[in-house]
Amino acid sequence: TIKDVAKYTGLSIATVSKYINGKKVLEKNKIRIEEAIQALDFQINEMARGLKTNRSMTVGILIPSLENIFFTGIISHVENILIQHRYSTIICDYREDPQLAKEKLNFLTNKMVDGIIMVPQTANIDSINQIIKKGIPVVLIDRLLKEVKCDVILADNLNASYDAVEQLIIRGHKRIGIICGPKDIYTSQERLKGYIRVHEDYALDIDKDLIFYGNYDVESGYQLLIRLTEMKNPPTAVFVTNYDMTLGAIMAINERDIKVPDQISIIGFDNIQMAKIVNPPLSIVVQPMKEIGEKAAQVLLSRLQGENTGDTSVYRLKTEVLIKDSVKSINS
Repeated sequence: TIKDVAKYTGLSIATVSKYINGKKVLEKNKIRIEEAIQALDFQINEMARGLKTNRSMTVGILIPSLENIFFTGIISHVENILIQHRYSTIICDYREDPQLAKEKLNFLTNKMVDGIIMVPQTANIDSINQIIKKGIPVVLIDRLLKEVKCDVILADNLNASYDAVEQLIIRGHKRIGIICGPKDIYTSQERLKGYIRVHEDYALDIDKDLIFYGNYDVESGYQLLIRLTEMKNPPTAVFVTNYDMTLGAIMAINERDIKVPDQISIIGFDNIQMAKIVNPPLSIVVQPMKEIGEKAAQVLLSRLQGENTGDTSVYRLKTEVLIKDSVKSINS
């Protein structure tokens, strides 16, 4: 029992209870309690604790796709933090389907999760606001919804795009294609803004025929890369704005035997491993997956533990552009 753990550690029942219920204790006390739990094979009665504390010690995580390496990478880092505080997770995939997302949100609230970390869609604004009204803290990642008042953790998408396209411009490229995501998704909007702003700052005309909208999936990256290269006046470079579409673009390049960077220069998004495998090595924008995941978990924990009861915040984390052999200079 909890009394046995307290007796083993020499700590008060209140301190042991505080730790077991996900609250912060001194590091030295945490070590002693964990040692006692292992030695005594102490098992927490989750149902009894939930009835007593009105807490389930679980966090719901809702993402668009479990096949997307960016989102699953973030989840891994979220769990690394939550598990240290004795929280379990329920992970749901809504496949970019607004109705399924609504159903999954209802599922998570019915499971009495203490908080939710999610990648949202605009179609689910009302559902998310209803959850917040119930007093369940929500942290959004990757996408901001202006109509929802909660904490948000983002990569700095606008400057990520700006910096990537700027690298192409300073190497002499003037016709630069961009493969964006869906028009209604925040990250897609921000990345297009960066593309437009850098053109304006360098006094370059923007050719709307070079702006393509994909679905953040492999197939759209594949098809749109082909369309860009088959234009009458094709771009000398292309910027692909997410991992899956980058994968599709690389498939199209390989299938059509397009010479990179001689025929076209390319900058993609995410996955350093893939960037090293392809030939020539791929230039990419690297999002801080570890930092996004850890920050999302820390912000949610601070809400759950009552340490942060103030206004909600938007955290924008810096990205990095790695230029490799897939980009060439065409300065005259």
